[in-house]
Amino acid sequence: MQATDYDIPGDFRHWDGDAAEDHIGPFFYRPVAGGIETAFRPRPHNCNSSGAVHGGVLMTFIDYTLCVAAVAGTDERVVTVSCNSEFIAAARPGALLIGRGEVIRRTGSLVFTRGTIEADGETVLTASAVVKRIRR
Repeated sequence: MQATDYDIPGDFRHWDGDAAEDHIGPFFYRPVAGGIETAFRPRPHNCNSSGAVHGGVLMTFIDYTLCVAAVAGTDERVVTVSCNSEFIAAARPGALLIGRGEVIRRTGSLVFTRGTIEADGETVLTASAVVKRIRR
C-alpha cells in the first residue's frame, strides 16, 4: 500500500501485519524526532450517523499510533494492555488525521505511551496507553 494512493504524503509508510487496521484505514506512519507520526484519511464508511468519524475508528487509529510509537517502527510485536482516550472535537471524512505518539517509559515487558490525533491543526483526541512487549 502506498500513502499517496490515499492522498497522504509519500514519506509515510505502511506497516504490514494487521488486517483489521487495513480494513478500517489503512493507516500510515513515519518516524519523527521524539516519536512517531501517523496518518489516516477517513472515508464516509468510517463515520457515525452524525457524519463525524466514529469514536471507535478514532480509538483504533490512536491504538495503532501508540503501538507503532512503542515499537519505533521495528518488527517488535506488542499488544495493548490499557488505552485511555479523551475525545476533544469531531473529525470529518476526508480530513487528513495526523497522530503523534511518544514513549514515556520502556521496561523489559511494558511500554508506556501517550499521543494525540489532530485534524487541520485541531486536537481531536488525546490518549495514553500501556502496551506489553511480546517475546518471540
